[in-house]
Amino acid sequence: MTYLKGITLAMVFLLSVSFTAFHHGWANYDQTKVLDFQSAIEHSIYENPHALAEVKYNGARWTVYLAPASRMKTRGVSADMIKKGTSLRIVAYPHKTKKTEMRAERIFIGGEKYELR
Repeated sequence: MTYLKGITLAMVFLLSVSFTAFHHGWANYDQTKVLDFQSAIEHSIYENPHALAEVKYNGARWTVYLAPASRMKTRGVSADMIKKGTSLRIVAYPHKTKKTEMRAERIFIGGEKYELR
């Protein structure tokens, strides 16, 4: 019984540590450098902890961290709206150390503005 309890605790710890790696603190993004551009989504994921989109920016493929799926939904952004091929305008901040990662502050799809923070 003690062995099973130890295994369970170890698994809970490992899962919590692995999900922590996916959470990006906003301090990691340079809010003095605003990126404002138009692109098309090449790939997207609509799930927690954050929805993601991959887009082309300045000739490179960038990962754009959006908002948690629950917040996206309450702000009016569905999974279908950020599917591959969707054209959008992104206002974002680049990551301070990861050269092709940014955090979106807001996005514009079909002329509508969606605040993500």
